[in-house]
Amino acid sequence: MFIIIGIVIVFASIIVGFTIAGGNIALLIQISEFITIGGAALGSFLVGTPLPVIKKIFAMLPKVLKSESFSKQDYLDLLKSFNDLFLVAQRDGLLSIESHVENPKESEILSRNPKFVENEFISSFFCDTLKVMLSGGIPPHELESLMDAEIETYEAEYRPVPSSITKLADAFPGLGIVAAVLGIIVTMASINEGAEVVGHHVAAALVGTFLGVLMSYGVFNPFGAALEHVIEHEVRYMETIKTCIVAYAKGNPPIVAVEMARRTIFSEVRPTFSELEDYMRGGNK
Repeated sequence: MFIIIGIVIVFASIIVGFTIAGGNIALLIQISEFITIGGAALGSFLVGTPLPVIKKIFAMLPKVLKSESFSKQDYLDLLKSFNDLFLVAQRDGLLSIESHVENPKESEILSRNPKFVENEFISSFFCDTLKVMLSGGIPPHELESLMDAEIETYEAEYRPVPSSITKLADAFPGLGIVAAVLGIIVTMASINEGAEVVGHHVAAALVGTFLGVLMSYGVFNPFGAALEHVIEHEVRYMETIKTCIVAYAKGNPPIVAVEMARRTIFSEVRPTFSELEDYMRGGNK
């Protein structure tokens, strides 16, 4: 939501400022410049961006537009579900939770956390790790290395997503100059047609430069930064899961494993010890 509000503010500020200065909005509508810059930007984006990365961009688009990240409530649900699951394992043995990790969406415990079970990658990250624990014979430090490897792979896989957007943003000013130069060529070809015609062509050429800079610093660079924040929060969520599993694998009681995981959460969404304790006992947030 905030990215939409921000973009609206950017364009509204420019239009209002231009109008107050006596500008005519119709002068900014230069279809030829839009086609030149937009088409060149799309073409360069397709050349430099592999199809899997493009798919990831579109997959993450809803999260960015909604400014979606993990809230305090999401972390409370996560830690409570892990605490309840590990309590069952502590009471009835590790194999008693096999049905929960085999099908988390049908698990009485894990299904209470919709943000967790609906994210197939995150739920698989957790469940596959517990399946390795259930198989037995893996020491905690090897389990931690296994999870670190998957987190590093996730980061390496998704790092090109915001990078491809910021590279496109960096290209926009140059493409704006290309459009402006083409406009100047048209201007020089019509220099004998009078000052009014020449002025119109020069204005159209300058719109190309303006559009390139605006798209770069007003839209695509901020959008790339927003994608980076989404990935950072995904990685932090996975780090919290990793910490909880490793702490339990080392023999800590569930409540201690959950507390160690709580300490890894970003401060703006981290529940306090009392909030978590109250929530696990069935109290309100």
